[in-house]
Amino acid sequence: MLNNKKQHHIIDLPKKIVIGHGVRYKLPSLLKELGIGSRIVIVSGSDSTKTYAAEISDILSARRYDTWIEAVATPDVDSAKRVINTIKDIKPSAVLGVGGGKAIDIAKYSAFSSEIDFISIPTALSHDGIASPFASLKGLPTITSIETKTPVAILADLDIIAKAPKRLLIAGVGDLVAKFTSVLDWRLSHMLHNEYYAEYAASLAIHSAKHVLSSWEKIKSGNVEGIRIVLEGLISSGVAMCIAGSTRPASGSEHLFSHALDLIANYPALHGEQVGVGTIMMAYLHGKNWRYIRKVLKELDAPTTARDLGVSDKDIIKALVMAHKIRPERYTILGKDGLTWEAAENLARSSYVIE
Repeated sequence: MLNNKKQHHIIDLPKKIVIGHGVRYKLPSLLKELGIGSRIVIVSGSDSTKTYAAEISDILSARRYDTWIEAVATPDVDSAKRVINTIKDIKPSAVLGVGGGKAIDIAKYSAFSSEIDFISIPTALSHDGIASPFASLKGLPTITSIETKTPVAILADLDIIAKAPKRLLIAGVGDLVAKFTSVLDWRLSHMLHNEYYAEYAASLAIHSAKHVLSSWEKIKSGNVEGIRIVLEGLISSGVAMCIAGSTRPASGSEHLFSHALDLIANYPALHGEQVGVGTIMMAYLHGKNWRYIRKVLKELDAPTTARDLGVSDKDIIKALVMAHKIRPERYTILGKDGLTWEAAENLARSSYVIE
């Protein structure tokens, strides 16, 4: 049952998801199938993803597409404005995000602001933004994600993704295990405050988390089967957010902790690494099997402690105390008043995040 604050929402899903080896060469036919015109802006990162963007550009140019590449160094509003200005000048039919988090988030935000199609072409699997309609940019009024545009298509070339640093893949696992506590928080808010709750979206998110936990040995091996498990989990998580019309299935108290840590310690680690540690602590609060989550993350060489994240014990405690203030409208296990310093310290120590 919907409460008064959410009488309806629109479910906007990707029209096409293409996964496989060498699928980048299928991009021209995919654009044609989607009815997208011949002028394309490609947004890449400033590192190795520029090479992939150039290859994508060559593939399209060979089929008489006109392409422009915008390389961005940081995921901030100024970079997005530069891309938006390029879009205004060129008037393309679509924006392609080729890269990891920053390129895809900026492409997504720019396409949304310009009211044109966005296609996600991930080169790494560090978080579920590759398939969701939400983006995080520095310089916005909020540190949390904002709603932008669902990718009209996702093209995931396993040959490219397999070359990404393994640390990014494991960060993606951290972002996926977070769905355990985010769904618990969502369900709690539904029970206590009658917040809208989408059972199917929640189940989809939970399934993604369970699948990576049960398949951690395949993921640790770094083979293609393990990569596909993480990829499909991240896409499923993104689709769950599309169905829910919010980040609720994928982002709860563990994400609030991570956002608070970003403010306190200036983005000390990868997003997925931080929310993985947050999930250990929030699962402890929920009375769930936090030890198993911690065990799997340790087996994958993912951070499980303050030291692993490169922060002090005090930073962890400060982030826990601050977390409930990040999104005060979003109810989680942290409650409306949050944790006291003593409670936060006990939580972090009891879950072995601090010594």
